[in-house]
Amino acid sequence: MKEETKEKVARLQEIVDGAKRIVFFGGAGVSTESGIPDFRSVDGLYNQTYDYPPETILSHTFFMRKTDEFYRFYYDKILLEGALPNAAHKKLAEMEAAGKLTSVITQNIDGLHQKAGSKKVLELHGSVLRNYCRECGAFYDGDAMLSFKEECKKSGELTPHCPKCGGVIKPDVVLYEEGLDQGILEESVRELQQADVLIIGGTSLVVYPAAGLIDYFHGNHLVLINKSTTSRDSMADLVIADSIGEVLSQINV
Repeated sequence: MKEETKEKVARLQEIVDGAKRIVFFGGAGVSTESGIPDFRSVDGLYNQTYDYPPETILSHTFFMRKTDEFYRFYYDKILLEGALPNAAHKKLAEMEAAGKLTSVITQNIDGLHQKAGSKKVLELHGSVLRNYCRECGAFYDGDAMLSFKEECKKSGELTPHCPKCGGVIKPDVVLYEEGLDQGILEESVRELQQADVLIIGGTSLVVYPAAGLIDYFHGNHLVLINKSTTSRDSMADLVIADSIGEVLSQINV
C-alpha cells in the first residue's frame, strides 16, 4: 500500500472512530474482488460479445420477448456459483455488529453482504437469491435456480418453469425499463438522511436513479473508495483510489 494511501486510511480510521451512524453505499467494485464481473470495466460485461448487447438482454422487453436468450446470458454471467464474501463484505458486517454501521445500501444483486453477516442490507436492484413464478407467485431461492440451471444443461430447455403451475420464473432483479422498489428507495433515503458518515465504495456513480440517492446525505463526512475517479470526488472529504477490500480491512472497530 502506498504511503499516501496509508495516510488516507489513517484518516478514515479517525472518521470511523468519531462516527455514530455510518451508512455504506456500494456498487459492483465491492463484488469484483469475489470474482463477480462488473458491467463497465475493460473485461466487464459491457465489453464482451454476445448476439445482443448486455443492456438489451437485461431489459424487461427482452425478458418478455426472448426469454430463452435472456436466461442463456443470465446463467452464464449473472447466476454464478461459489462466490464468497471478501474482506470488504466481512469488514462491513463487523462494523454493523460493533454498532458503527447502521446499513448497507447496495446496487449488487449477489447476496454476499448477507452471506458475510450484514443484517440491514437495502438491495436497490434486487437479488438473484429471490425468484418468483409469474403465474402463481411461488418463491424459489438461489439454490433452486442453480438446480434449474443444471436441468437446463441436460434438457436444452433454457427458461425455468414453475413445477407447481408451469409458469415462467423471473428473478427478483430490477431489469432495464423497470422501476426500483419504492419501499427500498424510501428506506435508503431515511438511512442517508440520518447518517453522520457516508462511505461510498466500488461504484462509478453513473447508474441512476441509484447514484442520485447520495444527494440525500447531509452528514459530517463523505468518503469515496474506488479504484477510478468518480463525478463526486470533488464533493468528498476523503477520496481513496484503491481496492475497497484492502482499504476496509485496515480499519479497526
